Amino acid sequence: MKAQTKPSIFWAGIFLLVVPGLIHAYLLMPFPGSQDLNAITVCYYLEKLVMPLRIIGAIIVIYYFFKYLLKNSITGKIAKLLVFVLCLVSFYFTDVMFKAESMFEEPQTIKFSNAIYNKVPESMVVIGVVNNGIAKAYPLVYLGYHHKIQDNVGNEPVLVTYCTMCRTGRVYSPVVNGKRQNFRLVGARHYNAIIEDAATKTWWYQATGNAAVGELKGEHLAELPYEQSTLGAWLNKHPASLILQPDVHYLSDYNDLKNYDRLQSVDKDSVLKNKDSLVRKSWMVGIIINGQAKAYDWRQLDKKRLVNDQVNHTPLLIALEHDSLTYHAFNSTVKGKALHFKLDTAGTITDQETASVWNWDGLSTAGTLKGSQLNKIQAYQEYWHSWKHFHPNTLFWKD
Repeated sequence: MKAQTKPSIFWAGIFLLVVPGLIHAYLLMPFPGSQDLNAITVCYYLEKLVMPLRIIGAIIVIYYFFKYLLKNSITGKIAKLLVFVLCLVSFYFTDVMFKAESMFEEPQTIKFSNAIYNKVPESMVVIGVVNNGIAKAYPLVYLGYHHKIQDNVGNEPVLVTYCTMCRTGRVYSPVVNGKRQNFRLVGARHYNAIIEDAATKTWWYQATGNAAVGELKGEHLAELPYEQSTLGAWLNKHPASLILQPDVHYLSDYNDLKNYDRLQSVDKDSVLKNKDSLVRKSWMVGIIINGQAKAYDWRQLDKKRLVNDQVNHTPLLIALEHDSLTYHAFNSTVKGKALHFKLDTAGTITDQETASVWNWDGLSTAGTLKGSQLNKIQAYQEYWHSWKHFHPNTLFWKD
C-alpha cells in the first residue's frame, strides 16, 4: 500500500511548506531559547528561502494529490487533507500572529500637538529630540508598540526607535549611502529589535545601529543625540516642543503598555524579597566614553540621585531627577577642572569646589560659575542583560 501511495512525497512537500517558516518565526520571536542562539545570519538567508521552499512544497503536495491521493484509503485521504489544512492554518501563526510587522504595525497617522493642545499626560516618559531649534517629544508607550517612528525634526530626517525587550531607545539618521531609507521591523535577535533598510536589505541592531548581516555588514547608522525624561521635565526645558499624539487606531495596544515607563520587573515580582538584586531586567543607565562602556544600577541611582565618577579619564556626573524617571549624564569638567557635586536636603545641587548652584540640565544658575554649562554625554536606559550582551567589556557601578 505504501509503495502505491508514496507517502514520503507528501511528507516532503509538507515539510517544505511548514518547517522553514516555523524555524524562521521561532528564531525571530522571543520564544524559549530562541534569542540565545547566534543565528542572525541563518535568519537572514532563511527569510529569503522560506517562500521559494513553500512554492516547491506546494507543487510537491499538489502533484501528490493528483497522482496518489485517490490511491489512499478513506482514512488516509482524510488524514492528508486535514494535515494540508493545518499547514495552511500554520501560515497564520508564522506570517501574521508571530510576524513582527503584523504584531507591531507602523502608525497610520503621525500627529503632533504643542503643549496647549497636547493630550499626553506630562507624567509620561518621552524620548526628546532637538534639531535646528525644533524640539519634538515621542512618548515611550507609543514608541514601545510601534518600535520606530520615521519622522523629521528641524527639516532633518530622524529614525526614532525603541525596543521593549531590552528597554532602550535610540535615535538614528535614516540616511544610508546618501539616501533616506524606509525601515521595516524584521523581528528580534538577542532580545533586541532588528530593522531592515529598503534599499540594501541590510539588517541592523536597534540597540547599537550596527549592521549585523547583509550588504552593509559592519557599518553603522549615524546616531543622533536625544534625552529621555518625563514630558513635564522636557517641556520645562523646551516649552515650544511638539508632542507626538496617540494614533487612535492603536489605543488598545498602547494600553497594554500602561505603566511600562515607570515600573521595574523586580517591583512587580512578589517572589523576589531583595528588590536591589541584580537581575536580567534590572534597569541601567549606560554610557560609552572613548570606547569604554559603563552601566549604573538604576535603583542605586534612585537612592543617591547624583553620582560623581570617572571613565577613561573623563570626569562624569550621572544624575537622576526627583521624579525618578528623568536622567542625565554630563562631563563634569569646567574650565579644565573636574568638579564634584552634591545634593542637599532642599534639593539644591552645588559643586564642592566653588559652591556654585546648578540645575538638573547642567547649567550653573548662581555662584562663581554662573552661566557655565556642563557638556552632555549621551546616556541610555537599558536592561542589564541587553547592555551586557552588546557591551561585553562594560564596567559596572553599584553603590
